[in-house]
Parts: sequence; structure tokens; C-alpha cells
Amino acid sequence: MPRISGGAYETVISVETLREVLANGDDLLLIGCEFDLADPVRGLELFREGHLPGARYVDLEQDLSGLVSGGGGRHPLPARTAFAATMRRLGLCSGRQVVAYDGSGGMYAARLWWMLRWLGHSPVAVLDGGKQAWIEAGLPIEVGEPPVARQGDIAPGAPLVGEPVTADELLADLTRDDLQVIDARDPKRFAGEPHPLDAVSGHIPGASNRFFRDNLDKDGRFRSPTELAEAFQKALSGKAPHQSVLQCGSGVTACHNALAMELAGLKGARLYPGSWSEWTSDPSRPIAKGA
Repeated sequence: MPRISGGAYETVISVETLREVLANGDDLLLIGCEFDLADPVRGLELFREGHLPGARYVDLEQDLSGLVSGGGGRHPLPARTAFAATMRRLGLCSGRQVVAYDGSGGMYAARLWWMLRWLGHSPVAVLDGGKQAWIEAGLPIEVGEPPVARQGDIAPGAPLVGEPVTADELLADLTRDDLQVIDARDPKRFAGEPHPLDAVSGHIPGASNRFFRDNLDKDGRFRSPTELAEAFQKALSGKAPHQSVLQCGSGVTACHNALAMELAGLKGARLYPGSWSEWTSDPSRPIAKGA
């Protein structure tokens, strides 16, 4: 199978570069990740209304999450074997470049980026600026159903990310203070203001706050590595990157912070997939409020 002639892309890719790659006829797998947390069926509708040419579609709840149980959070990770089967259905083969995008600043595409790295697949990048940047560049959009893919061969390999963190591990660390939780939710939710997605308000004690949307500039593209590094060094509160645990409402936008830290050269952060929705499912777990 042909590979990308200019080398693999493993963080973000610009619209200009993607256009060149496609013009060269290089082999890649485009995946649209549109979703709406307030209207879960809207994601596929958005894809049908307009997507990058040749793109396939993944649904946050059907493809990028496992079965919801009583205490695992709103978007638990699926088994790696199940996720690999999903990606084979979409046509992913070992070594094939993936470009993920959405229309929401990368918040859903970053979840796919993290999960593919968790699967052991390194050539995956998020389209910087997403579908809007593609449209603004005057590039074509297709409508309708995603194309049928030929079966891929991807299988779970050695993860390229740290082992996901559990609620018990974080609870135990409250007395050890070896880890630094970084919460990707907006500052008001972090401080404890009520929110429709939160059954309980507040944050994990000791956590710092880095709103994922602050990773983007006014044009919806990722800030420079220098800017991101400065911001996350503050959020790390003196801890090393590998001591950080990324958390949000349900393990989705935390992946945006994971991507931003990777861009900043701060490697080794781990994900708490259950995040706030799991943490608050047990009333015995402590909660803090305020900035």
C-alpha cells in the first residue's frame, strides 16, 4: 500500500498540507468526527450535509465509546479489540495515515487521535482548523452517506500513550500528591457553577484548570508550541508532564489537551477516561469548588 510521500503526520496537519497530500495521490484515511453532545444524532446529519471528499464517519457514542455502565462515566473507552474492529471496518490498515477532523475545534477529532495512539497506531493527525478551515480555503465538500470502505487489517499494538488512569488511582493519590490532574472543562464548570452535563458541580481536589478551547487561536487553529508549553507548564504546577492526568467531563475534551501537550513537546500525559462523570458517580469521592 502506498504511503505518504512526505512522511507521517502525528499531531496536526494544515489544510494546505492536506490539500497537497491529496493532490499527490498519497494514501490516507479521512475521518469525520462531527458530534453534538446536546443532540447525539446530529453528528451523522452534519456529516451527510457536507464532509471532506472521501471521508468516512465515526460517531462518538457508537464508535469511540464503550457501553455505559453505572459508574464508568458517560463515554467510557471501548475494548481495544472492539475499537480495532471498528477501524478495520473503516478501512484502516497498519501504517496508513489517518486525518481526523470535525467542525468543533478538534474536540471530537482529538478523541479519535488519542484512541488510535492508544491502539498503537502512530500516523494520525487532526486537521488544524477543521472543516471550517477547509471550506474557507475554497476546497470541495461532498454530501450524502460515507463511502463503503474495503476491510482494513489494523490490530491492537503496543500503546503509544500511558495506561489510562482509574478513579481509584486518583483517589489514592489525594494523599500522595504524585500526580497533577488537569481539567479541560471551562472555568465556570471547574469552579462549581451548575451545568446541564454535570450531575454534581465542582472539580477533583488539587486539580488545575486548562480550558481546552484556550488551546486555539481566534481562527480556531492550535496556538504555537511555545504558547502551549507556557500555558501547560503553569497547569502542571511544578510536576513533570508524565505526572499529569488529563480529565474533563467524560474523557473527550481531555484528549484535546493531550494533543496540545504533544504539540508543545510535553510528552507522557495520561488520560482519565471516566473523568468528572465517573468521579461524581460515587458520592464518597471528595469534591472541591472555587478557582
